[in-house]
Amino acid sequence: MLFSSHIGANLHLNLIPFDGTWQFCKGDSNICICRESLPPSCRRSSATLSVHNEVVTMETEGMCGEQKGLKLKWFDVGPNLTNTQKHAISQLSPTLSNRCKALMRRAICFSPQEENLPFLLASWVKAMKPKRCHWLLILKEMKKLDFPFYFEVMEYALMENSFEPNVRDYTKLIDAYAKTDRVHDALKIFQTMKDRGVQCDQVTLTVLIYMYSKAGDLYRAKEAFEEIRLPDKRAYGSMVMAYIRAQELFLAESLLKQMEAKEAFVGREVYKAMLRSYSNSGDADGAQRIFDAIQFAGIVPDSKLCALLVNAYCLAGKTEGARSCIDNMRNAGLKPNDKCIALMLGAYNKDGKLESALDFLMKLEKDGVEIEEEASEVLARWLRQIGVIEEVGLVLREFLEVKRRGIASSP
Repeated sequence: MLFSSHIGANLHLNLIPFDGTWQFCKGDSNICICRESLPPSCRRSSATLSVHNEVVTMETEGMCGEQKGLKLKWFDVGPNLTNTQKHAISQLSPTLSNRCKALMRRAICFSPQEENLPFLLASWVKAMKPKRCHWLLILKEMKKLDFPFYFEVMEYALMENSFEPNVRDYTKLIDAYAKTDRVHDALKIFQTMKDRGVQCDQVTLTVLIYMYSKAGDLYRAKEAFEEIRLPDKRAYGSMVMAYIRAQELFLAESLLKQMEAKEAFVGREVYKAMLRSYSNSGDADGAQRIFDAIQFAGIVPDSKLCALLVNAYCLAGKTEGARSCIDNMRNAGLKPNDKCIALMLGAYNKDGKLESALDFLMKLEKDGVEIEEEASEVLARWLRQIGVIEEVGLVLREFLEVKRRGIASSP
C-alpha cells in the first residue's frame, strides 16, 4: 500500500509530555500521534478545523514547538520504506522546493492508524513557514498521487493564514465535495466560508445550485440561482439539472425555452438527462420536444440519444412512432445500436406483430446491421414463447453452414 505506516518510528522527536494531557511523543514516537481527543470546548463542525484551532491555541500558549525542544528531521523518513513508497518519492516533481518535498515524503508514508494528519501539517507549517505558492504545489502533487487525504489537507489549508485562501479556494472544495456525494461536508465548508466573511461570486453560486440540488433542497437552489444577476450557460445548466433531480420537468423545460429565446443553450449532458427523464416516464411527447430541442441547439444526436427517444415511444405504447425514429436514424446514415433494436423487438412482441418484426430485421440486415446480444435474447424469448425456437435454430445453422462454404470457396 502506498500510504502506510513506516513514518512513525523514524521521526526522532524529543518532546516531553506536558501535564499528562497530550502525549505527542515518547522517545522515538511521532508528533502526529494524538493519544487523547480534543477537549469538548474545542470541537467544531469539522474535526480538521477543530484540531487546527487547538494547535494554534497551544502554540499561542507556548505549549508546543521549540519551547518544548521539538526537533523534527523532515528530510529523513527512515530506512523502513516499501518499494512502492520509494518509487512514489522518486516520482515527486523535481521542481518542488525542499520544504514541499519534506511534507510530500511524510504524506507518502502517512499512516492514519498511527498518526494524526492535522498535527503533521501544523508541525510542517511551524517548521517550514510556507507561503501560498508552496501550499498550491503540495495540493497539486497530492492530487497527482491520488493522496487519500487530499480533501482533508485542502480543508486544513483553508484555515491557514499562510495559504491566503480566497473565494475560489472555498468554491473548489465545495464543488469537489458535492461531486463526490459528500454534501454534508460541502455544506460545512460553505458555512465556514460565510463565517469568515468571504463573499460568494457567480461561480460559487453556480456550485451552490449543484450542491443544494444534490442535497434535495430545490428551494435553496432556486435562491442561489436568483442571486445571479446575469446567469451564464453553466448556471442555467445547473438549475435545469436541479429541476430534473426534483422531477420538476415542466420547470426545467421552461428554463430551456428561456435560454433558447436568448439563443443560449445548455450542454449535451443536460439535454441527455432531460431526455432520459421523459423517456423513463414514458412521456413520448415530452421526449420528442427535447429531442427536437437538441437538434435546434446544433447537437447531432447519436444512437444513445435516439435509443432514449425510442424507449419513450415504446413505453407509451406508440410502436409506430418508435419504428419511425429508427427509420429516421437509418435515413440519416446512423446505425441503430443493440438497445434500439431490442426495444423495437420488445414492442413488436408486446403487440404480437411477428411479421412487422421480421420485416424490421430484414431491413436492418440489408443495411448491414448485425443483431447483438440484447436484441438476440429478446428475439429468442419471443420465439420460445410461440414454440418455434428449434425450427429457427435449425434454419440459422443451415444458413451459417452455407455462408461458411461460400467463404471457403471464394478466391
